[in-house]
Amino acid sequence: MKRIFFNNCTFCVEENVYEPAEDTFLLAENLLVREYYDVLDMGTGCGILGVLAAKRARNVVAVDVNPYAVRCAEMNARLNGVIEKMDIRQGSLFEPINKGEKFNVIIFNAPYLPSKAGEQKTWTGRAWAGGPTGRQLIDPFTSQAPSYLKEEGRILLVQSTLSNVYETMRRLEGEGLRASILAEKKVAFETIVVIQAER
Repeated sequence: MKRIFFNNCTFCVEENVYEPAEDTFLLAENLLVREYYDVLDMGTGCGILGVLAAKRARNVVAVDVNPYAVRCAEMNARLNGVIEKMDIRQGSLFEPINKGEKFNVIIFNAPYLPSKAGEQKTWTGRAWAGGPTGRQLIDPFTSQAPSYLKEEGRILLVQSTLSNVYETMRRLEGEGLRASILAEKKVAFETIVVIQAER
């Protein structure tokens, strides 16, 4: 089991769980959370973003389709003293979220890399492989997420320039949100961006 250290917190990462990387840390560095916020951490992985949010937020719901990630996130929530503020659920996208639940911030480090058939067979593969265009989960997320936002809520979504950032922004604006690029980082053959969308 690997250990990751970030912002005075320690995170254990199990074998079948996505290991935090540049995309995770870019989002973490741009995660503004206030004390009264209810936060949804979509695709929580080892729970790093949910735990960081829970250090300040009133409540964090963390979701992952991967049962190993759910267990790992629970362990890290306990390890960092925020388990009582986190509700960690297993399921795909908004399946585990109740219709009436609304959030001040929804964060998602999406599986955004274009991938070939078979690359989603492992749990860690499913964490990064976004189908032929990289948009397999981004598109349904952008159409569903706005209905779970509070009145002045916002979405923070990480993706790559390899999966058409401007298509994501166009879709979010089509849902009545104002979308902009909050942060970006050039890595190897792509640029990773944090898209912010707000009412």
